[in-house]
Amino acid sequence: MARLVARFGLTRFDADEYYKLALKAFQKNNLAEAILNMNHALNLLPYRAEYYAARGFFHLEDGVIEKAAEDFDQALQISKYEMLANYGKGVIAYKDKDWEGASQYFLAAWAAAPDRAETLYYLAMVAYRLRDYERAADWMQRAIKAYGQRGEKKHITNAQDWLNEFKKQSTRNNLLNDR
Repeated sequence: MARLVARFGLTRFDADEYYKLALKAFQKNNLAEAILNMNHALNLLPYRAEYYAARGFFHLEDGVIEKAAEDFDQALQISKYEMLANYGKGVIAYKDKDWEGASQYFLAAWAAAPDRAETLYYLAMVAYRLRDYERAADWMQRAIKAYGQRGEKKHITNAQDWLNEFKKQSTRNNLLNDR
């Protein structure tokens, strides 16, 4: 019977159903249920990078950084191109003020999903922390465009405020360098 189940992919079907339930629970801000459903999915298919990355993201949202990092690392062992795992590791590095590490992870996430507004936003913020104001402005303009495509006015306003700050810092820098 087990061979028949594997042949028809029922384990994968069940794992995907748990994954969908986890996403629904996350949308309802029920992180405990989301994590529980991801645990079930991972018990059925323990080699899906996407599942580890999603559970890691749920842990990150829940403030359980150590578990989030473990899940992101596991996802990246399975697939170094897993976008959400790279994004999550970038967020952790950013919170730790590891600007170079954050930059590497966010660049990897961007390579996997170039139009994701949150990644573009973080790339701008990392460039700002590294005092590369022109690059920060470029990334933030891209983030604004991506937020605009999703109609997220609140994020656009915040990003525009940062863009203005980057331009102001760039102008100051240029004035100091011209002296």
